Amino acid sequence: MRPNIVSEAGLQTRAGQWWDNIPFLTSAVVIVCGVIYLVCLLVGYDSFYEICFLPEALVSHFQVYRIFTSIIFHGSLLHVFFNMFALVPLGSELERIMGSIRLLYMIILLATSNAIFHLIIALVVAHNPIKPYPSLMTECAIGFSGIIFSMIVIETSLSGVQSRSVFGLFNVPAKWYAFILLVLFQLLMSNVSLLGHLCGILSGFAYTYGLFNFLIPGPSFYSAIESSSWLASCVRRPKFILCSGGNPSAYIPTYSGQNSPSSGLFSGNIWRNLSSWMPQRETAAQSIQEDSRFPGRGRTLGAGQNAALNSDSNLQARLLDNSNPNNTSDIAAAGAGQGLSNDRRSPVNNAVAATAGGPVLPQGPIASNEQIDKLVSMGFERTQVEVALAAADGDLNVAVEILMSQQG
Repeated sequence: MRPNIVSEAGLQTRAGQWWDNIPFLTSAVVIVCGVIYLVCLLVGYDSFYEICFLPEALVSHFQVYRIFTSIIFHGSLLHVFFNMFALVPLGSELERIMGSIRLLYMIILLATSNAIFHLIIALVVAHNPIKPYPSLMTECAIGFSGIIFSMIVIETSLSGVQSRSVFGLFNVPAKWYAFILLVLFQLLMSNVSLLGHLCGILSGFAYTYGLFNFLIPGPSFYSAIESSSWLASCVRRPKFILCSGGNPSAYIPTYSGQNSPSSGLFSGNIWRNLSSWMPQRETAAQSIQEDSRFPGRGRTLGAGQNAALNSDSNLQARLLDNSNPNNTSDIAAAGAGQGLSNDRRSPVNNAVAATAGGPVLPQGPIASNEQIDKLVSMGFERTQVEVALAAADGDLNVAVEILMSQQG
């Protein structure tokens, strides 16, 4: 009896849509790690002691290459599968916000800081006078999970949520979310590098608190790389996301509000992420409404809502564009014509008044220095960040969308 052609076609289509929806750098990391593991499996290479992160090798032989080779090699099929399965939602979300080149720079920065934290802690613990543990200096760590833990911290901080769900079973405070995952993985899995994951969490917090700001270049650095000839073939890829937000087809808003749940792998029910792969019969209405950029059920925005969001984003982008001081009257007219809601009209009008030099109306929430520092650490100008937060009524995620639209 022939197999169910409808189910096979549906599964293949959904898998293709899922892969097409993964941005350029995230999909490249998945391919690189997967191919490296496959090649090692085919040739029988298992000398991971030569390429893993080994504190003793860095101290005695200065083998700096281990900082980067250790994150792309994996020890088993489950190891590489679960790491890449966790990377896809986290990396995709951060890449859509930051851009492909900026995310690559962040991964390199996090890999380096993870190694530095790992080396310092191993040296201190191994040579402490009270009870030394020299085994930490010879502990061999490989895998991308350290970077993933850093991304979990950064994405949780950027989302602004107060609590996160662990595998859909229970909620924990957002600030303790990464540490809860650290403990759970240590208890549930064997041969897990506690120090490697802990250093990933420390690097994530250091990044979100702005300790790496002096190492983060400005937008001109990323623009110069994107405009270089040797990267032209990558930039032309449809899944490549420019740091300036110049590829609207690849940009998907991440949040609609401050308390919106994240699309991360570990927040919410894990089976909900798997169910999107399952083939489902579509009605005619669903086929008409489905947008190619938002495959799957429950993710398609209505036509009226799309128009409102696009007009609102255009209005805010024009608001932030201070290159032409004569466009404030046009912005005010556009705001009246679009019919903004009462709670959004006030901050936008205030920002227009501030741009034109007129009186500013009383406003509710004021952006905190912590919110401003988070966006500045992502490479945005401080003045534009303040205006964007004012226009977004203090909503950090909406401000990110405004800034990305303004740069485009």
